[in-house]
Amino acid sequence: MTEDTEKLRQKVIEALRQVYDPEIPVNVVDLGLVYDVKVTPDKKAYIKMTLTAPGCPIAGLILMQAEETVKRLVPELKDVQVELVFDPPWDPTRITREGREKLKELYGYDVVEEWIRRMKSQQNQQ
Repeated sequence: MTEDTEKLRQKVIEALRQVYDPEIPVNVVDLGLVYDVKVTPDKKAYIKMTLTAPGCPIAGLILMQAEETVKRLVPELKDVQVELVFDPPWDPTRITREGREKLKELYGYDVVEEWIRRMKSQQNQQ
C-alpha cells in the first residue's frame, strides 16, 4: 500500500465514524461493524462491514449511509463499494474502547463485560 492509498484509507475510516446505527448511538467503526477497508491505487474504496444482527430491518439504510458518507467526505475517491458480510459473525467484543466508554456512559455499565459474563454463565450451565 502506498502512502497515498493509506492516507485515503484513513480518511475513509474517519468518514465512517460519521455513520451510526439508528438504534445504537455509537458509530459503525466503534461498534466494530467495519471489518475491512481497502483503497486501490486507482482511488477505489472497498469496505466490508456487518451488522449487529443478520435480520436487521435497516441494513440497506446503514449500508447506503456508509457509501454516501464516504463519497461525500472523501471526494477524491473515484468509487466506493460497501459489501455486507456476516462472516465472522459480529459480537460485542468487537466494540472499540471508545465505543465501550460511550455505551458505559449511556447504560451505566460495560455492555461488553456483561455480555462476556452472560456467555460464560451459559457455557457453565451446559
